[in-house]
Amino acid sequence: MPNSKKQIRNIAIVAHVDHGKTTLVDTMFQFAGTFRKNQQVQERAMDSDAQERERGITILAKNTAIDYHGYRINIVDTPGHADFGGQVERTLRMADAVLLLVDAAEGPMPQTRFVLRKAFENGLRALVMINKIDRPDARVNEVLDEVFELFIELGAHDDQLDFPVVYGSGRDGYAMADMKDEKSDLKPLFDMLLKHVPAPVQDDAGALQFQAATLDHDDFLGRIAIGRVKRGVLRNGARVAVCHPDRSKATFLPIKGLFRYEGLNRVATEEVHCGDIAVVAGIEDLMIGDTLCPVEQQDPLPAIVMDEPTIAMEFFVSNSPFAGQEGQFVTSRQILGRLEKAAQRDVALVLMPPDASIAGEGYELKGRGVMHLGVLIENMRREGYEFSVGKPRVVLKKIDGKTHEPYERASIDVPTVHAGKIIEYFGRRRGEMTHMEPFENSSRIEFLIPSRGLIGARTALMTLSQGMAILSHVFECWRPDGGPLPMRQNGVLIADRTGDSIPYGMFGLLDRGTFFIEPGTPVYEGMIIGENNKDNDLGVNVCREKKLTNIRSAGKDDNVKLPPPHVMSLEESLEYLEDDELLEVTPKTLRLRKRVLSEMERKKQTRKDNKAARV
Repeated sequence: MPNSKKQIRNIAIVAHVDHGKTTLVDTMFQFAGTFRKNQQVQERAMDSDAQERERGITILAKNTAIDYHGYRINIVDTPGHADFGGQVERTLRMADAVLLLVDAAEGPMPQTRFVLRKAFENGLRALVMINKIDRPDARVNEVLDEVFELFIELGAHDDQLDFPVVYGSGRDGYAMADMKDEKSDLKPLFDMLLKHVPAPVQDDAGALQFQAATLDHDDFLGRIAIGRVKRGVLRNGARVAVCHPDRSKATFLPIKGLFRYEGLNRVATEEVHCGDIAVVAGIEDLMIGDTLCPVEQQDPLPAIVMDEPTIAMEFFVSNSPFAGQEGQFVTSRQILGRLEKAAQRDVALVLMPPDASIAGEGYELKGRGVMHLGVLIENMRREGYEFSVGKPRVVLKKIDGKTHEPYERASIDVPTVHAGKIIEYFGRRRGEMTHMEPFENSSRIEFLIPSRGLIGARTALMTLSQGMAILSHVFECWRPDGGPLPMRQNGVLIADRTGDSIPYGMFGLLDRGTFFIEPGTPVYEGMIIGENNKDNDLGVNVCREKKLTNIRSAGKDDNVKLPPPHVMSLEESLEYLEDDELLEVTPKTLRLRKRVLSEMERKKQTRKDNKAARV
């Protein structure tokens, strides 16, 4: 394998979600011969996480390396969803340029702006590929103009504005330097990468500097760190100093394992030279942002600075009557340990001290969005954890003595016939429409809206647009608190006793609202079992059985037919919550519930709150 640094190229592939990054990497593997012709490889090979394959998005940034005509091309496949922007920010530290993919029909989207801005902030040059040009609604020239305008808007300098472009289809495996060229293979893309991605700086003779950008765990190797060798040579077995600019003392430990990437595999090596990407194993105390230096010359690189989190959520030990029946890890200590592990691996997550919790109990975790925290919750339940979480809320901060909240730039693609309802909905949630552009039978509407105005918006938009709306959003700025927003319009149906739901009891309550549960579901007092047709909460008995007499028997009763329940996903459940409610999460079940389970105690609390409000 070539090891000359003149032959190394480090590139990060960035784009809006679903613009084809991971699929393009698949075809790059095939073209460069990374996979054998007869090798069976699943689609989107880089999306190895179960949730990534289920959701069809990239959640974790991943590294790979392709050998092509004597060059070693290190590739970082980054997430496109804004909630996982923390992965983009730190992995850009490993790249010398970015390949920006833009859908030939959709054009630049809010998260395109986000990833491109981060690339420019890191001083990286951007190369552009207009992808999916085979779409029937492709508008290649207009999209290229929009990309150029976006570069100008983000303050790109002259060198960045003179960006190279190729046109192609990642799925079909071809790229063209000009739209008039023949559709053949990906050679024009690789030619562009080798020509325009700068070679890394050579400094093998300098003192070692390696900064950890990503952490992972291996059952055999323990903690592993992925990062770039900024200076010197990283050698297996060497004793190094683990430094950080915010720590006064370094720790001294040996490197127990050293690897580099070949395709999707980690391959053991004895040394990694300056400019290459390395995988270090065996240093359990190594954290994201730490620098490995020689013991005698400690010179840590600047800390990795992240954007602030915008959404917070509280995690509690489950105290429901069904607690501990389905989960393997249920104690406060176990839940805290898992949250600490998550915050160590993802620096975009911030775990607050236990005494900082709003309710004085539980643990508060801050992240980039509901999906960001939702992915962690789903991972925890699959690992056997059982716990409860509160309503997602926005993080506020003081600027010049005034309370500010996060605002986001939201873009909605929707059939024009539904545009009016969408505009009205976002107007009620303090959204400011900044742009509207028609595309044949659909429209793209952009808003500047408080982050809290987007909580629950995705579900509402599906209802308003008959499932046709596509919502994208990304953090834009901090603004003064915009005041109260409309709450959920409907109340909930609450079980008033513990037992199993009975079809007869549920049938008698159909005129009250919509159920979230099926007949035969175990329920407990305080558990939310449906949505009320009115705006108030209502306690109901779904465990009621039909009284039998000597005249009528069970066999003579007509079969009760119930409509299918409204079963919500994890993210929908989180967005549905109100302040006085919790979501109980177990490996098998998601249950909405009231924080205070007893109806009598809830009434006492309401009277107390009303009295305090009058005072």
